[in-house]
Amino acid sequence: MTALERNPSIPVDPVKLDRLAEVAIKVGLRLREGQDLLVTAPAVALPLVRKIAEYAYKAGAGIVTPILSDETVTLARYRFGRDAGFDHAAAWLYEGMGKAFSQNTARLAVVGDNPMLLSGEDPVKVARASKANSMAYQPALEKIVNFDTNWNIIAYPSPSWAEQVFPEEPEAVAVAKLAEAIFSASRVDREDALAEWDRHNATLRDRTEWLNGQRFHALHYTGPGTDLTIGLADGHEWEGGASLAKNGIICNANIPTEEVFTTPHCRRVSGHVVSSKPLSYQGTLIDNIAVKFEEGRIVEARASRGEEVLTKVLDTDEGARRLGEVALVPHSSPISKSGLLFFNTLFDENAASHIALGQCYSKCFVGGDKLSPQQIAAQGGNQSLIHIDWMIGSDQTDIDGVHADGRRVPVFRKGEWAK
Repeated sequence: MTALERNPSIPVDPVKLDRLAEVAIKVGLRLREGQDLLVTAPAVALPLVRKIAEYAYKAGAGIVTPILSDETVTLARYRFGRDAGFDHAAAWLYEGMGKAFSQNTARLAVVGDNPMLLSGEDPVKVARASKANSMAYQPALEKIVNFDTNWNIIAYPSPSWAEQVFPEEPEAVAVAKLAEAIFSASRVDREDALAEWDRHNATLRDRTEWLNGQRFHALHYTGPGTDLTIGLADGHEWEGGASLAKNGIICNANIPTEEVFTTPHCRRVSGHVVSSKPLSYQGTLIDNIAVKFEEGRIVEARASRGEEVLTKVLDTDEGARRLGEVALVPHSSPISKSGLLFFNTLFDENAASHIALGQCYSKCFVGGDKLSPQQIAAQGGNQSLIHIDWMIGSDQTDIDGVHADGRRVPVFRKGEWAK
């Protein structure tokens, strides 16, 4: 038990925590009257979960169902669980989630677990458990990536996470610092948080409208160690900020968010690229990733740290070596300016332009809600059990948009928007 768990007076600003819950319901989800809500969260985030429930019911929620996880329980599996159990996952739970989402239940995930929790556990068991969980999760994941319902992810500053981000600080100071970093990135460190999100969404909408008007055939990235051409899927559509779910509700899936993103063509990626920031993945820090693409597939992959784990990820399935997302983020984003490594993709992906291995979003196609999985695949969309973002942008990255006739338009120069 940590010092903060023994002392419930956690140094988290209650006003800003309240605003975060309000933003999650009113901006992240835009919860409708009568709509049910499923919340997943670490047990330590109960102060935020309670506020979320309060705002949800004030908005007219039908029923709020929380599902809590616990780090000690998770570790008990690796310390005492039988070996065969690592090839097993709670499929019944995810089937229930999938059914709930298909019946218009909104989904809110609160992240905050120690990102390095499994760093001392058997990596083979971690990989087996991850693959089993990814396979079992498909009924719920399909509803999420296809935006069948409105969903949102926010964060809570747990002591174990704060210790990773601020290892030199006493626990209380680390939690307070992480809380303020979360509040700032989530735009709830100001009184007009709801209005601020309206302005921010408008800025991201301007970016997506410009990109959708260009209809680029590909993006060409250049920078130190990088010369990469990413073909864009046929009929791709850029998204960013607020998005329309199939149930007719406009939601902000990620809080914070600084990206505009779309679907690459999984068979039209070529060249080489290096990561600009470390990737924290299931207790392993994977650093200095360098890969080579041929005809959309990673054919060479190296890392100065965590290469064994990277290789296991790439071998998850056929789609794991292909791209499912490309996202543009300016180097001057608030999260980049913070200079922090959060060890959490929700934040770290918003510090730099990035790409994602694995599953694509059907939302990022013109008329995507009407396309079958076969049509999405024919247009270049990737399918996989994984979706893992890693950062490739920096203040030295240039990006050109390439039209089908070869014409080039500057998109980024030295890590910033060119237009």
